[in-house]
Amino acid sequence: MHAFRDTVPAATLAGCTQIEHGVGATDDDLKLMVEKGTYIDPQAGTLFENYILNKARYAGTPYFAKTEEGVVEDYKPAIQMSKEFLWRAAKVNGLKIVFGSDALAGLHGRNAEEFINRVRDCGMDPMAALVSANSLAAEAMGIAGQIGSIAPGLQADIIALDGDPLKDITAVRRVVFVMKGGVVYKHAARGVTS
Repeated sequence: MHAFRDTVPAATLAGCTQIEHGVGATDDDLKLMVEKGTYIDPQAGTLFENYILNKARYAGTPYFAKTEEGVVEDYKPAIQMSKEFLWRAAKVNGLKIVFGSDALAGLHGRNAEEFINRVRDCGMDPMAALVSANSLAAEAMGIAGQIGSIAPGLQADIIALDGDPLKDITAVRRVVFVMKGGVVYKHAARGVTS
């Protein structure tokens, strides 16, 4: 459920299993989520950066400012608010923080930036950020017995990076290959090879 401020504890107490965003929730609200086992998917600024990067497409549409400048003015403070919120959330012991993008138009292909923002700007542990997109996300969706881990009998798409994301999170920008269904795909100068 999409929830902010006071709706976070209300949704948690109502039995929602996952909160999207959560900005404005207090530390007590986050501790309540831990107690109830509620997952949270905060964004680390990338969602709101997307509105600004695509301001021409959003301006004048429902729920957005009429001008491009208005979109920037509305969402620039939200970037910092979301980063500060995730910084606090990452410090709450036992809080189940999953990775998500809000599936917003313009964000597809920008997951690397969300990882980088989470680690660099929000103090999230690199391993926790990576797990949040894999086994923890699968657990949140109730399909951990099918995906989310590299184990016999599970489906696994795998990427190889040029670098160690635990030492340098920007390595997530440098994908060397993707393995999907047991087939390795590499980017070649004139396309994709397998």
